[in-house]
Amino acid sequence: MDKNTILVIVLSVLVITVGMTIQTTFFAPDPATQAVQQEALQPGTSPAAATTTLEPAQYSQIPSNIAWNSNLPGSLVSVGNQGSSAPFTFSTEYFIVEFNPNGASVSSFKLRKHLDEGQPVELLFKSQESNDAFLLYAGKDKTNPIDANFRYQISGNKVIFTQEFALLSEDGKRAGDPFTLTKTYTFGSEDYLFQIDVATKNSVNKAVPLSFENAAYTLAFEPQIGPSFASLDNNYNYRRFYVKEDGSSKKSQVKLSNGAYTTTKPLSWVALVGKYFSMIAIPDATNYTVSLSEESDAGLPLQSSMYLTRPAIRSASQTDTFRFYAGPQLKGDMAIYNDASQNSFGVANLQLEQALDSSSWLGWLETILKTILNLLYKVIPNYGVGIIILTFLLKMVLYPISKKGMESTAKMASLSPKMAEIKEKYPDNPTKQNEEMATLYKKEKINPMGGCLPMLLQFPILIAFYGLLNKHFELRGAMFIPGWIPDLSMPDTVFTFGFNLPFLGNQVHLLPIIYTVSMIYSMKITQNASTAGSQQSMMKFMTYGMPLMFFFVLYNAPSGLILYWSVMNALSIFQQLYTNKKKSKEAAEEKSSNVQQFPGPKGKKRT
Repeated sequence: MDKNTILVIVLSVLVITVGMTIQTTFFAPDPATQAVQQEALQPGTSPAAATTTLEPAQYSQIPSNIAWNSNLPGSLVSVGNQGSSAPFTFSTEYFIVEFNPNGASVSSFKLRKHLDEGQPVELLFKSQESNDAFLLYAGKDKTNPIDANFRYQISGNKVIFTQEFALLSEDGKRAGDPFTLTKTYTFGSEDYLFQIDVATKNSVNKAVPLSFENAAYTLAFEPQIGPSFASLDNNYNYRRFYVKEDGSSKKSQVKLSNGAYTTTKPLSWVALVGKYFSMIAIPDATNYTVSLSEESDAGLPLQSSMYLTRPAIRSASQTDTFRFYAGPQLKGDMAIYNDASQNSFGVANLQLEQALDSSSWLGWLETILKTILNLLYKVIPNYGVGIIILTFLLKMVLYPISKKGMESTAKMASLSPKMAEIKEKYPDNPTKQNEEMATLYKKEKINPMGGCLPMLLQFPILIAFYGLLNKHFELRGAMFIPGWIPDLSMPDTVFTFGFNLPFLGNQVHLLPIIYTVSMIYSMKITQNASTAGSQQSMMKFMTYGMPLMFFFVLYNAPSGLILYWSVMNALSIFQQLYTNKKKSKEAAEEKSSNVQQFPGPKGKKRT
């Protein structure tokens, strides 16, 4: 048996050697096939072109002289035909999308119906160093995207990317069975919703080998939603994360810890929300791990990224569906996904409108003011003029209240001498002072709160108007005065420095200056009409300190908001000047009447 075994081994070696020699000499493999065999996926590089798709037997043995240098988990390599690396544009009625075959990603995403400086607004804010959007990562990795060149085809409203991959052994010399990765983008006819299907299919009847630490892949939206910005103040411009858990009736805002957040809870959707636009990811029923992050590198003021990590795939083929809303923060565009008959994808009860920033408790009043403003715009198609007219209407409605407040303030001013006498008479007895002043108020029929109550009644309208003008979508890009206020949703800029000023930046905004000056003047004429000498120190702060404080707070506020307050200040100034003039006239008449009653030192009082 030992001799027979040795003989069989010798003959087998001889046959294999002769066979390999004949195959190498007369049946050499195609050079293009060898090129594909040596193709490894390198971060940041584009794979070389290939002409054939390899079968498992053709690339199970990797030549020993190849040095694999992939940093991807599991040394993932592309083994299929390589498509063109040139980006291309795909357009719908709503979107202009620039696709990059390198990674089957999106390098530009524009909204056709919304403009930014006359051009479709860019909803993907990135720098030259930033990754494209909707890249895939192997496993839980978020550093080295799967950036092979995918083949692609366009079929109606679909853009389909395909590529074959395999995993290298630890020594980098052998590759496992190939599997096909297909990423399909589907767009609706009249939707800001689109769909990404990620399909994996193994070449053998085994589970797809794309599995790293019990995770198959991660789909990412990065780095940031547009439009572009230089900084965020979390009031007039911001980026916020919201999530809506399955079964929950309300959204919740995500507070990131050290710039990151991760959850394994089933989510109905996760939203990255700006002031005017949002990107909302709606995963299928698979239990994805959702990770959110914020960081300030890669040449951007802030990156806000979403990652959806899929658990390991247990079957030979699998298709996962992700839907994304990429569009304006408008209820009308979001609510259609609650009724399957109103959208192209037949989805219902998504409740995307909950991603809208919640209005205050005065939301109902904001709605009324917004309706009036939109009606004015239909008559005069200029939102700046509409804001001015609406401010006049509000002043007319509030006039009876503000009039009583100014008259009450004027009456209080007339009592200043008597109030000063009471304080001098009882300098060390505050209780007695209060009693005497209360008696004086009752005798003169004056309510000491008469000047404050009208202000409190006007306050809800001011708050509602502030909320409306700070986030009214239609004000975005709305021009008031060409060359000065081209966009009522942005600060007006009349000059730009080549350096930054403390607290102000490098831009000069004229409207906040006008507003501050009008506020100081309004306080001064009110002070002259209503203050006593003992109150001068406090009134100096009220006259100068408060307006200056508001100047810095509101310096970068939308010009539509500052326009409203400036016009309201101007109207209040005219009203106060009228009240002061009327008061002076009444005082002169009263003085004349007293002279008639007391014509001289020896005159007698008329009865």
